[in-house]
Amino acid sequence: MIDIKLLRENPEMVKENIKKKFQDHKLGLVDEVLELDTKNREVKLKGDELRNKRKTLSQQIGLFMKNGEKEKAEETKLQVNEINNQLEENEKLEAHYAEEIKNRMMKIPNIIDPSVPIGKDDSQNVEVQRFGEPKIPDYEIPYHADIIDHLNGMDKDSAGRTSGVGFYYLLGNIARLHEAMLAYARDYMIDHGFTYAIPPFMIRSDVVTGVMSFEEMDAMMYKIEGEDLYLIGTSEHSMIGKFKDQILKKENLPYTMTSYSPCFRKEIGSHGLEERGLYRVHQFEKQEMIVLCEPEESMDWYNKMWKLSVDLFRNWNVPVRQLDCCSGDLADLKVKSCDIEAWSPRQKKYFEVCSCSNLGDAQARRLGIRVKGEKGNYYVHTLNNTVVATPRGLIAVIENNYNEDGSITVPEVLRPYMGGLEKIENKA
Repeated sequence: MIDIKLLRENPEMVKENIKKKFQDHKLGLVDEVLELDTKNREVKLKGDELRNKRKTLSQQIGLFMKNGEKEKAEETKLQVNEINNQLEENEKLEAHYAEEIKNRMMKIPNIIDPSVPIGKDDSQNVEVQRFGEPKIPDYEIPYHADIIDHLNGMDKDSAGRTSGVGFYYLLGNIARLHEAMLAYARDYMIDHGFTYAIPPFMIRSDVVTGVMSFEEMDAMMYKIEGEDLYLIGTSEHSMIGKFKDQILKKENLPYTMTSYSPCFRKEIGSHGLEERGLYRVHQFEKQEMIVLCEPEESMDWYNKMWKLSVDLFRNWNVPVRQLDCCSGDLADLKVKSCDIEAWSPRQKKYFEVCSCSNLGDAQARRLGIRVKGEKGNYYVHTLNNTVVATPRGLIAVIENNYNEDGSITVPEVLRPYMGGLEKIENKA
């Protein structure tokens, strides 16, 4: 949510930003907010006038009573009662206009950074740089589900019976590799100064609407029937929500945290779920990072954060590339975002494994997260980035460490988390 002061002072810039995001259907919201804001300020001014008048009359009542002018005092009390009635109606109008303004402001996208490439959708995202040489071995790499099946590492049939499409059992050393990646990612982030956390896996609706747009919420979140609770789609939601309605001490910034959680997503859309594989599923696990910082430091943190994911995947022998997300691919709250994509030697192309985002003060403004400064309180900037999301990260590690004999070489940094195991092989 942008600052309404910005919209008042520069509505054309806000409209131009909406156009850059190819959301012309939202252009009318700007004029609606301006009209409602004018009415709201008029109502507030009237309320101030009524309160001042009531204060003056109340003082007169005291004087009349002191001077024994009871009749005048009673007449003045009637005027005060009438003002109270007017104030009650006026306050209802204030609340109505404030709610209408908020509803519209929540739908107006954040102002994107000037460096964001302009494009309609993810097909127009821009490759920035590559890390590691993408290799194609001289032997065939099977589909990841077939590799895992050969190693007795997955059971989707049983998961289908217990839970339906989009779920899975991981078994044996593949399950160990999955958990080794998460454990290594946790320790990797701790070593880089991030505080480890395990957050709540359900959050209330006011936190959901504070951290994401309505469109994202409808497409992603599972609602708990009969309760004001949603299953988290990523732990960044509950981690940012941790600071809701807080006034933070300036000397404690930045807050740098890394969190583990399972994640639950509807995965609604044309892409659908994978019947056999693990790329797009309803449930997965994730190590996340979040930062709350001074506004002027947020772009520096943005660059630090995505580079951490790059280095992590390189430690697992996975070549990656960084893509700048174009304007039409940015969620409404984001100022700037990039994807880290891993190389798939089987598909001979890259696929997304991480997403890093700078949200400016949008989430902080929605959730009331402020800093106590010398010249008053102000909103922090919030950022988030995937450390690793499994099993997508698992697919990248399996393909890039697959051997011709069907085994998987365990990346050296992961071996301590797997009892020293160097290779995952079919023992049958």
